[in-house]
Amino acid sequence: MQFKIALGQMEVRPGRPDINTQTMLEMINQARRDGAEVIIFPEMCIPGYLLGDTWEQPSFLRDCEEYGLEISKASDRITVLFGNVGVDWQKTGEDGRVRKYNAFFVARDGKFWGGDNFPYPFRIKTLQPNYRQFDDDRHFYSLRKLALELGKTPEELLTPVYLPLPNGRLGLGCLLCEDGWAADYSTKPIPAIMNKGSVNLLINISSSPFTLGKNNKRNRVFAEQARAAGVPLIYVNNVGIQNNGKTIYTFDGSSTVYNKNGEVIYCSRPSFKPNLDLVELDLANGGTNLPALDVPADDNVSFIYQALHYGIQKFTAAIGMRKVVIGISGGIDSAVSAALYAKAIGPSNLLLVNMPSRYNSPTTRQLARQLAENLGCCYTVLPIQESVDYTVKQIESTPVINPATGEKFALQITSFMSENIQARDRSARVLAAVAAAFGGGFTCNANKAETTVGYSTLYGDQAGFLAAIGDLWKHQVYDLARYLNRHVYGREVIPKGIMDIVPSAELSSDQDVEAGKGDPIAYPYHDYLFRSFVQRWDKATPEDILQWYEQGILEAKLGCRPGLVQQLFPTPRQFIDDLERWWNLFNGLGVAKRIQAPPILAVSRRAFGFDHREAQNGVYYTRRYRQLKHKLLSV
Repeated sequence: MQFKIALGQMEVRPGRPDINTQTMLEMINQARRDGAEVIIFPEMCIPGYLLGDTWEQPSFLRDCEEYGLEISKASDRITVLFGNVGVDWQKTGEDGRVRKYNAFFVARDGKFWGGDNFPYPFRIKTLQPNYRQFDDDRHFYSLRKLALELGKTPEELLTPVYLPLPNGRLGLGCLLCEDGWAADYSTKPIPAIMNKGSVNLLINISSSPFTLGKNNKRNRVFAEQARAAGVPLIYVNNVGIQNNGKTIYTFDGSSTVYNKNGEVIYCSRPSFKPNLDLVELDLANGGTNLPALDVPADDNVSFIYQALHYGIQKFTAAIGMRKVVIGISGGIDSAVSAALYAKAIGPSNLLLVNMPSRYNSPTTRQLARQLAENLGCCYTVLPIQESVDYTVKQIESTPVINPATGEKFALQITSFMSENIQARDRSARVLAAVAAAFGGGFTCNANKAETTVGYSTLYGDQAGFLAAIGDLWKHQVYDLARYLNRHVYGREVIPKGIMDIVPSAELSSDQDVEAGKGDPIAYPYHDYLFRSFVQRWDKATPEDILQWYEQGILEAKLGCRPGLVQQLFPTPRQFIDDLERWWNLFNGLGVAKRIQAPPILAVSRRAFGFDHREAQNGVYYTRRYRQLKHKLLSV
């Protein structure tokens, strides 16, 4: 049984079934002309996946159904496998609305197949993720729930789809994304389907966002599934961007074919690109007719760059943002942002603005100008000291009146307040106005370490339409800067001086870079401490940190340089004071700032926004933490 199979790695436009269907029809026609017998499209390729409560619109659901029928009509002389919402208009889900399934459709000769051994003429998702950015149970009815309703086990309902052949039949094991990640679930879809017998091919259609290192793990997991089943496995994913309002996800495609031995025999390259790939698969030999391939790891800085470059291009195009303004300080974060946008949207569409106060050094001012010249971007200098002084003077010289007593008093601006006035003046006044005049929007240049503890100013440097590097720790920002110079531009566009200078907001004399003074965050340590709060699967708390500190294994657990903790904090008191300072900010004002922050482009396993869900509950320390703290401070 030799089949020519087309992998329809398409760009899915969320909420646009009309555009997606047209894309599919074009790919179906091309695959048919190329002699393909089967074409496979991704999960939810007609409606898109991350749609929020658009799923609660019956008219949208009817549209998706009609477009699905249009695809079935196009299945003449070719089998079309695709994802769409499956609607049972006679039943309701647990939310009281019409019942919806995340469905896998198999169409051939103008009709849907698979209803002979299943309640519907489509297959439905068994395992619905409800972690990270996923919220499937909010909208969709799973196969496990359907089985319970019908008085059956999920394993009884997990059946292949059979297609007639001239000399027999073709058995397809139809899986939807999470069904292939069953390790932590009690139901195992693949063994259940294989137990029915006569399965020739496993197909996993997915809508799987890019996460740094995810494909490495997926290749290990799916390869083992193909080996255990003894049949080839095809994984088809989409490209494009989708979001849930607060977090923007890129989709890298990376559709892959595994033979029965679990070897990768095809992988769509490059990533983040729509492709119609053709694979000649000999099912009789389990796909061993094709040679095994080495798949490059996707956990390095090149994939970070690809995801951010692609995400910036797609997001700015989606919202109609053709021109961008960036406030550049001469620091690393704004420099990396500028280099990313210059490559993504073109330097002629970029305006870099330097806004010095009396605290900005000649060094950083010159570095900002040099960066603009290296990138070939428009550049301007708009000093803010005069307006900051005016704001301070106006507030301190204008009386506040208590109408009950007639008392008058004046407000006083502290140096800390003045720092925030500078940050807000730059963003809320200068950048907002310049962006409007330039015909675009302005960016947020915050990194993930700053966002974790709220080291930013509301309506100041935390403002902007997009935080492109908001999911990068500081060390990743430096890695990306070096990558941009060496591999993207092939020359030093980000000056070496920007990478060498101490990171500093330059908002007071205490942050004088000429004197080597900078941010209060010691990034070589705090990057990794903050990461443990956010990205560990079992998130760390001060109890965990203090226990690892007491046991002498903290650096190993966090992944930072050995000996660094003792160097930074010679005594337990200093260590605990630092830990509590940042934990209080992370759970306090930092939460409020993150809720109001711009959307973030996700690259990690936990990006802020909908991916890392949090409530404003305040700060809490466990009983065990308080005991450990007392013990350490009593010694």
